[in-house]
Amino acid sequence: MKKVEFFFDVGSPASYLAWTQLPKICAAKGAELVFRPMLLGGVFQATGNASPAAVPAKGRYTTIDMGRFAHRYGVPLVMNPHFPINTLQLMRAVTGVQMRQPERFEPFLTQLFNALWVEALNLNEPPSVGRTIIRAGFSIEEILALTNEQDVKAKLRSTTDEALERGVFGAPTMFVGDEMFFGQDRLAFVEEALS
Repeated sequence: MKKVEFFFDVGSPASYLAWTQLPKICAAKGAELVFRPMLLGGVFQATGNASPAAVPAKGRYTTIDMGRFAHRYGVPLVMNPHFPINTLQLMRAVTGVQMRQPERFEPFLTQLFNALWVEALNLNEPPSVGRTIIRAGFSIEEILALTNEQDVKAKLRSTTDEALERGVFGAPTMFVGDEMFFGQDRLAFVEEALS
């Protein structure tokens, strides 16, 4: 069975858009979608890359373009006014839930993506994070404990390192075998690679 490895960070609106489409693409092609949570801030630091928002003209255009894609996909997208979000703890939480409670991973991820890119909540603020965690059916203590586990921290680091070794410089990045596809606007190529 072919698989799509999806390297992502919840703080990336392009990752959110890809996430709304990849399950359908994989289901239609009989492929497995493999979620690979990574730390986009770490990738940027290691590669010298930066968010399109770091260049004002590019940031404005990217916002319009992502709106076009959201319309094309028929999904909601609200550009978060609190962007950029520091996602270190969020991505540790995502990694921890994936490791410890895989059956609850996708609902947890859904809650985070929706909080950031549909409700445009400020997940830089602990109270907003807490409410989002509770709505996802977890206790704050449970998630805090997960984010502090050494093997969870190590897993996020190792996935980020692996992404870098494989040439990743931003999010989302998808792999079909050794073929790399960067950006949610490359999903048609992912589909072709699965054919």
